[in-house]
Amino acid sequence: MSTASFSTSGAGHVYDFAGIGVGPFNLGLAALSEPIEGLDGVFLERRESFDWHPGMMLEPAHLQVPFMADLVTLADPTSPYSFLNFLKQTGRLYRFYIRENFYPLRAEYNQYCQWVAGQLPSVRFGADVTDVTYDGGVYTLSVDGPAGPEVLRARRLVLGTGTSPYVPEACRGILAAGGPVLHNAEYLARKSELQQRRSITIVGSGQSAAEIYYELLQDIDVHGYQLNWVTRSGRFFPLEYTKLTLEMTSPEYVDYFHGLPQEQRDGLIKSQKNLYKGINSELIDAIYDLLYTKSLSGMVDTRLLTHSTVTGADWNASTGSHTLELSHGEQGADYSLDTEAVVLATGYAYREPAFLAGVQDRIARDSAGRFAVQRNYSTGVEPGEIFVQNAELHTHGFVTPDLGMAAYRNSCILRDILGREVYPVERSIAFQEFGAPAVLAPADAAGLAADAEVPA
Repeated sequence: MSTASFSTSGAGHVYDFAGIGVGPFNLGLAALSEPIEGLDGVFLERRESFDWHPGMMLEPAHLQVPFMADLVTLADPTSPYSFLNFLKQTGRLYRFYIRENFYPLRAEYNQYCQWVAGQLPSVRFGADVTDVTYDGGVYTLSVDGPAGPEVLRARRLVLGTGTSPYVPEACRGILAAGGPVLHNAEYLARKSELQQRRSITIVGSGQSAAEIYYELLQDIDVHGYQLNWVTRSGRFFPLEYTKLTLEMTSPEYVDYFHGLPQEQRDGLIKSQKNLYKGINSELIDAIYDLLYTKSLSGMVDTRLLTHSTVTGADWNASTGSHTLELSHGEQGADYSLDTEAVVLATGYAYREPAFLAGVQDRIARDSAGRFAVQRNYSTGVEPGEIFVQNAELHTHGFVTPDLGMAAYRNSCILRDILGREVYPVERSIAFQEFGAPAVLAPADAAGLAADAEVPA
């Protein structure tokens, strides 16, 4: 990989590709690209350093995928950028071994990514891409970098700008109203502020909502606040993590899902939330056990409200309280809940970056105006021109944000950029079949019938 710096990249230099945004997915692509001779890429990130969801670095929180789902191992187990090598180089390998837990702590994973990023000269922080244009087979990127404005050129783009905090429309007004309301992305920075309030309500259904509820529940007696948890789901459902279900995070299932009609894919995504948005079952049990323990001293000042969708929200500055308007999904009953502080653990959504405005004619779209992402993760009007990372949920299914499939996706992207496989791309890993079996040819059917007649 090229190690050209800001000061040496001339106006005539053209990179093979430019990765825009450096989260875990593009960082993994940078790590896998680094040892490839002759591949000339650059990765640009507007933040000053790598920091993965800093607002949710709760001490006991861990990944929901094993350590092998690091940046590189599932593509190249011999890579020097593996999580195990990080542990070895930082003197923690034996402690991790004795711990006997496949799931790294979330803060530990963040440290690992920072360790990798610090070794990759192709990764540039503090580099904000403000505009992209296209002419004559080359993309021109306007970049505000540490040394001032600069122009870079590349033949391909890999979009890794990631997802942004999602706030439901009914709650957007209270964010600007001045009261104590926040998305969970800000949780740790504002935790002490929350705990000074007389009441706190968490809105959300997934792992982040559960982690915040559990942590605030531990301190409920110390601070004396009321704690509420509101979810529109019918229950606090666990993440489905059985082994045959995990086979759906496979190339075969992506093939199957991608081949379905657009309308059917959209319907499936809505029905599969328990496959990628559920709560760790151990955490659900821990919450119940903590509630039970605290109830020994009397009823706990907490409410868990299911089937409840927020339909409106107001902030009353004179009373210092929010009023959430809620609708019960099964009963059709409307009710309200007063609370001083609100935590919106409402997830993340992809937001198309503004710098793409100048290359709209280079992007393929589906009938809903979204990226029309091909099976090889390309969304350009020309094959292998623009690739996306974590922007293809609607075309590739619930495995899109899965860290465990990132090395596979990056292997596919590199294969298309290079025209050859540097890292073997798995095509078949599942025992089960997701589509209707192919019809056997007459000769094959006759052979199976003959085999069946052979006595044991």
